[in-house]
Amino acid sequence: MQFENHAPIYLQIIKEMTIRILSGVIQPGDKLPSVRELAAEFGVNPNTMQRAMTEMEREGLVYTERTNGRFLTTQTDLLSEKKTMFAKEETEKYLAYMQKIGFTHTEIISYLQGLQQEGEEQV
Repeated sequence: MQFENHAPIYLQIIKEMTIRILSGVIQPGDKLPSVRELAAEFGVNPNTMQRAMTEMEREGLVYTERTNGRFLTTQTDLLSEKKTMFAKEETEKYLAYMQKIGFTHTEIISYLQGLQQEGEEQV
């Protein structure tokens, strides 16, 4: 994973793990790899990965079974809420950027509709 300088690494890890969760790469109830395995995969210090996992546990996305490791929550309502919140944040960033480069709300809608039509034509 390529990390950016604008945010702490552990927050970027949380974002990537959240994307994996929300996209279904990691399923509710799945056992997560160990902190050391995840740290190696992401190319970070295990302490950084532990901080990310602790924060995800605080948010309720993962839970720990003392002798079995960490698992993704099975609370589908929490996952659905997280997905909606994540989509809202990303959409707000997109809209702010598009307005910053001069697009009006109407132009943004037209642009997105054009992209949707292109996608439907390719299918």
